[in-house]
Parts: sequence; structure tokens; C-alpha cells
Amino acid sequence: MEQKTEWWRGATIYQIYPRSFMDSNGDGIGDIPGITSRLETIADLGVDAIWLSPIFTSPMADMGYDVADYRDIDPTFGTLADFDAMVAKAHSLGLKVLIDQVISHSSNQHPFFIESKSSRDNPKADWYVWADPRPDGSAPNNWQAIFGGIAWEWEPRRKQYYFHNFLKEQPDLNFHNPEVQDYVLDVLRFWLDRGVDGFRLDTVNFYFHDRMLRDDAADFRPEARDAWKPYDMQYHLFSKNQPENLVFLQKMRAVLDEYDDRTLVGEVGESHHATQMMGEYTSENRLHMAYSFEMLKFDFTAEHFRKQIEEFFATAPDGWPCWAFSNHDVVRQVTRWMPHAKDQDSIAKLAGALLLSLQGSICLYQGEEAGQTETELSYDELTDPQGIMFWPEDKGRDGCRTPMVWDGNAPNGGFTSGTPWLPVKEPQLARSMESQRTDNSVRALYQQMLKLRSGEQAMLTGDTQFSELPEPLLAFTRGGEIYCAFNLSDTPQQFAAPECTALVSQDVQQAGSTLKLGPNGFFIGRI
Repeated sequence: MEQKTEWWRGATIYQIYPRSFMDSNGDGIGDIPGITSRLETIADLGVDAIWLSPIFTSPMADMGYDVADYRDIDPTFGTLADFDAMVAKAHSLGLKVLIDQVISHSSNQHPFFIESKSSRDNPKADWYVWADPRPDGSAPNNWQAIFGGIAWEWEPRRKQYYFHNFLKEQPDLNFHNPEVQDYVLDVLRFWLDRGVDGFRLDTVNFYFHDRMLRDDAADFRPEARDAWKPYDMQYHLFSKNQPENLVFLQKMRAVLDEYDDRTLVGEVGESHHATQMMGEYTSENRLHMAYSFEMLKFDFTAEHFRKQIEEFFATAPDGWPCWAFSNHDVVRQVTRWMPHAKDQDSIAKLAGALLLSLQGSICLYQGEEAGQTETELSYDELTDPQGIMFWPEDKGRDGCRTPMVWDGNAPNGGFTSGTPWLPVKEPQLARSMESQRTDNSVRALYQQMLKLRSGEQAMLTGDTQFSELPEPLLAFTRGGEIYCAFNLSDTPQQFAAPECTALVSQDVQQAGSTLKLGPNGFFIGRI
């Protein structure tokens, strides 16, 4: 048996949104053979692993986050044979493979739910969260659904409501049922036996609900009172975040520990005490890493970034975070942070250098290495149920999910020979992968940072010590060996710094113990 390693600690994981990465058959939707054809490009970037958003059989009510068969590939994306070939190719290139597991809920087209809703006494009757109505016929409690409306849907055959944290097409599994737990653990073994190196667990704090179905409390924060989404007006004390979650995470970890060199990274979706919860979820043989939303927001201050790092490691000195600036659910980082930018390339490079300097593991979202921007879509172009429900206050997630642009001069950016499922527009065509071949490109900066990160143990696992500097300056050392300083503004900044040998920088003047960083300038050096 091979010796177990912690390859994931400090690793950089490249997130692929399969529908939008590369289409191999001209149907306008990205697929697994398309991913396989581009793996060399990903490996050349210098990352350690890829993570695929859901590729399982699904009616696509929520673009694959509604799973109808946990052990097969949706025909849109290919076959199990295609998947096996992709894993083999990735491994041959030195890339680990992580896949999404969406197990807090299934599709309402899953055979288990179809059986469960048919009666109150069938073998799957207790596999989902069912509850009787109140005496007046209304829903069992006040729990809200993330995509709008009450989180309960009436089923006349059972004369009961079922619970759904998301769409009504995504009924929540009942993890209080030991059979459900055993089934989920067997699903993990199925994919581990096929060679995957780990899982990104969607909504990992949503698995268990309060057995007593107690009402969630009102959230009295000012931002909650101004929310356009009723879900954000509640403090979710009972609909998620239950203590039983921690016990089940230990069971999942035990399954991973049956195999060599595998990892669990869990998405902690929470607006209260999220950093502390990340720590709790990565301690005591639970998750290897917790994936954070805290840096996926519009906040762009030194205080904000420093707070996330310090709070996490203060709460869980033995835990491990996984940081990201962008993913398939949020506005792309260049667009979010343009108010602080000199120009698009400057903020794109600054964001890449900062992210790849942080203590923890890292997730890069496809296209960020080209400095890609959010796509502006009209209402009639949307596919995302969130955008369709809350337009125009929330335009949904389609803007960050538009196809990868491989060649700005090719039809549809080289993504497909057909009609793409979401449009490829001119601002995105201007930031193609083909345009990133120059030495001063955004991608070249990412390659430089990834090479530095992988070659310096201090950058992978070294502790962080922050410098006391005023906004908009963020500076810290990693492992006492590498000094990192960032100007989070579009105006020059000058300050005292340790004398260092420059390793990677942008718009910097160094004179002894004085650094002058230009707009969005940064400096990374060896002390």
C-alpha cells in the first residue's frame, strides 16, 4: 500500500464548469471529452487538481445540482467510459480529480423520490423529509427556500408536505434515516473505486434538519431587513447546521480513509459565523478542507481578507480552509472589484497574486486565469432559476457561467461548432485563452505564482503573520520566509517593509526598506 500523503494541503484546485468548458460534439454544451481535450492546458498552468461541477444524470432543473442517478453520467456530458478516460488522462498529467457530490437533496425525478411520494408505507417512504400540514392546512413551519417561497411542497398522494431547501424539484433527503446515510456512503465508494481523488461536497451544512421542525428565527441584522430574498431574512437555526451533521462528516471521513491520498472539501453555505463553522467542520477527523464563501463577495479591503484568515486559524488551529475569489455562483472577481482597479489586467493580476499567496488550499474558477469578466445578459437569455425568479434585483448566476473563450477569432470563441447554451459576447471574446500567450499576460502571472507556490513550502503551509498597515494596504509573511504586500486601490501607496529579494511583483519601486506600490501594485519577495 502506498504511503498516505497530504497532497491537498496548500494545493491549487482548478474548478471546471462542464457545461461551459469545451464542447466536443457541436451540441452547444460542454462535455467530458471536451474537458479531456483541454487537460494539457490546465496542467500547463501549474495547478494540482481539477474539480468538476456535477456531471451526473439530471433533468437539469438546476443545471445538474438536481441528481436523478448518483452512479451514472448525464448523456449531455458523455458516458462512464468517457469519465474513466478523462480520469486516466488527468492522472497521466499529474492532475488529481475531484467531483461534486450533491447529496443534501436529489432531483424529484430520482426513482427514490418517485417511490417515496407514492405512499406513506413504501420502502422509501422515510428517505425524504415529509411532514403533516398544520391544522389549517398550511406548511409545517416557516422555513424558506433559497430560490424563493416557502420550503415546503404539497404532495396529495401522501397528504403531506415535503421539504426542499432549494427548488421544489430538489427534495431534501432525510439524513436522520440510517439507510440514507449508508446509501450516500456507498455512492462515495462507487466513485472512489473509479479512481477519483476526492469530493467537493455541495451545501455540506444542509444535510440534517431539526427533527422537531421548529421555526427559524428572524434575522434582525440591517442587511437582512433589506433583503430581496425572504431566505435571507431568517437566522437558520433549525433548517440546517444541526449537530448531527458533525457525526455524519466523521463517517464520510472514515470512508475516505479506507483509500490512499483522497480528500473531502465541503462547501459551507452560511451567513452567520461562517469562518468559525469552517473550523468546526475541519477538526476532529471531519472534512479535510472547508470551502469558504467569505471571499466571494464584493468586500475588497485589507481588513476583510485579514479577518477571514485570522478567524479561521484562531478557531481551528488544526483545521484547513480552501479559499476562492470566484466560482459558478458569483459575479466574476474582475467585475466585482473593478471599482478598486486601475484597469482589468491590473486587478486580475492582483487578485491572482493575492489568492495564491493565502494560507490554505486554493480554488481557481475557469477563465479567471485570463482575467475573464462577468457577461451581461438580458432576461430572455437567462437559464438560471435564481435569476428568473429574482430579476432584476438579482440577475442570477448565468453571467459567470458563459462558455470558456479559447480563441477570440473563432466562432463562439472556439467553445463549440454549434449554438452555445449561453451566448459568448464581445467583452468575453476579448479575453480569450489564445490572447494569454504573452509574457505579461494574466495567465503568465498565474503560472508564475503557481510555480512559486508549489516550489516554496512556506507558501504551501507556512503560518501567516500580518503587518500593521493602514488601508488599502495588506501585507503579511508566510512561514517567516516570504513577504507579500498588496495595494488594494487605484492610487499609489508607499510604506516601510522588510528588505527582500523580489520574486513576483507588479508596478513596484523598491528602495531598501521602502516599497512604493503603484495602483493595484503588489510585491512578493524572499526575506
